[in-house]
Amino acid sequence: MSAKPFAHPIRIKPADIDFMGHVNNARYLGWVQDAVLAHWRKFAPADAVAERAWVALKHEITYRKPAFLEDDIVARTVLESTRGARAFYHTVIERGGEVLAEVKSSWCCIDAQSLRPARIGEEIAKHFFPPHE
Repeated sequence: MSAKPFAHPIRIKPADIDFMGHVNNARYLGWVQDAVLAHWRKFAPADAVAERAWVALKHEITYRKPAFLEDDIVARTVLESTRGARAFYHTVIERGGEVLAEVKSSWCCIDAQSLRPARIGEEIAKHFFPPHE
């Protein structure tokens, strides 16, 4: 079971534009990171936000269409599942409902002090997923 999608607005900056006149492909990964971290901060309990951090393990990105400086972009991210210290996300970057890129990513939750993996227990996961019916 997955959580409800989380919409994260994106503001394109002039520095995001490459020599071809559109957003550099590498910038999309920064947007995914921004969206995932904003999702965490919005739904996780305050103590978990203070005690935990995230590191990316893997990104699989499919580029569909370019983005440009004046575009109104949103990253819609969904936490699909958690397992141990890992979280699995699907993020769609879109402009007016038009898909620009899709990203499957996995992340490791770590203890902010020790920097060691920190299990995502039910007490945290329940804040991200609707109750079972």
